[in-house]
This record gives sequence, C-alpha cells and structure tokens, in this order.
Amino acid sequence: MPEGPSLVILKEQTARFVGQEIVRADGNTGAIDTARLVGQPIVALRTWGKHFLIQTPAMVVRIHFLLFGTYRVNERRDKPPRLSLGFADGGELNFYACSVKEIDSDIDASYDWAADVMSDAWDPAKARKKLRAAPGTLACDALLDQDIFAGVGNIIKNEVLFRIRVHPLSTVGALPPAKLRALVQEARQYSFDFLEWKKAFTLKQHWLAHNKKMCPRCHIPFHKAHLGRTNRRSFWCERCQKLYT
Repeated sequence: MPEGPSLVILKEQTARFVGQEIVRADGNTGAIDTARLVGQPIVALRTWGKHFLIQTPAMVVRIHFLLFGTYRVNERRDKPPRLSLGFADGGELNFYACSVKEIDSDIDASYDWAADVMSDAWDPAKARKKLRAAPGTLACDALLDQDIFAGVGNIIKNEVLFRIRVHPLSTVGALPPAKLRALVQEARQYSFDFLEWKKAFTLKQHWLAHNKKMCPRCHIPFHKAHLGRTNRRSFWCERCQKLYT
C-alpha cells in the first residue's frame, strides 16, 4: 500500500500533466461519471496523506489506494484499471485496486493540511494535542490514525516505534512527555527518510524492524503479531522497546 511519501513521488512524476487537457477518461469505476473529465484541464495535483487529488474545473477526484492500490504513469498493468486518464501529449495515468470518489471542490475546507506529515503545513503541536485527547489509544494504532498522522502507514509505524524504543502496545497516555514528542517528531522525520530512500530505490535496505526477524540492537528475535484496533502487523523487540501502560 502506498504511504504518504510514495504519493509525494507520484505527484512529482505526474507534474507534467498539470495544465494539460484530459482527452480520454475511462475505467471500471462506477463511482464517478468519467465523461465529465474529458476536455477538462488539470488545474492541480495534490496529496493529503494517502489521498491523491486530481483537480479540474468540473470536479475534484480523490484516489485512495486502500491496502492494495497501485498506479502506473505512461504504462499499464495486465488488468483493467479502476480509472485511466489520457492526456493531450500522449501520456496516461492509470490507477488500480483503489477507491475513486468525487469530493467537494473546496478541498482546503475538506482537508486538515496540518495533519499531513509530508505537508509544509504540518503542525506537531496539534498532533500532540490530539494524542493527549486519546490517552487509551495504543501507540501502534495512534501512528496509523490518519486524522493525526495522515500519510503514515505500517512500515513507518514499525520503524518509528523501533527508533524511539516504544513497545507497540504502549498507551499514548502512559508515554512520558519526551517519548510523546519523539513519537510525533519521528513520524515526520522517518516519512522524509522514507521519501529519500524510496527515490534512491534503497528503502528496504534501511528497514530495522519492519519485516525483520532479529533486533539489530539486542540481537534477539523480534516478536511479530497483528496488534491493536487496526490489526496490522507489528514487529518489536521485547528487550529494547519499553512497554508503557
């Protein structure tokens, strides 16, 4: 599943389409009237967390990649796309296994840009305030809460908790102030590290916890389980990641 940094890369890869006219729009989505996109210029391409936003004068299309969504720029997969857009210069943009939806055209009123960890508008103080308002939330769930950390996914969750030495079953309210600040700070920092490594095609080489078997600090086996309300895979070390409850 693409996480926030991957969508930033998508936005960079598709910047050439801004200002271009859509000459073809089709796909197996039944959620929008694709014919309304034909003849429309792309006004802007924006991201919020795991949402990719396509703005035209007629409508704003939100692409949510869910768990298994993918995209292709100027190429296709061997399966029907959910949405396919063709452009005046011959380029195309294809989305697969994703949610396609038309949203309110006033996206600045619809989205809290301060919650997007990749945004210049990111507000760490606001994130800490939201966390303090939910003291019973598990750390593994808090990092995946898109209202607090838009763009953070399971890889970032596991790596952040390992970096700050916090057990995924720790409750937010039990974290010392320094650990709460570290949680927020590293969620953003790791997201930008993720972006740098993803662009260099070295992301997996930098994983310390996610999908790993041994703790690189303690040299003992990691624990692995589906944890929390989100029931996503967690990898953690019982020795160096402290449980706060």
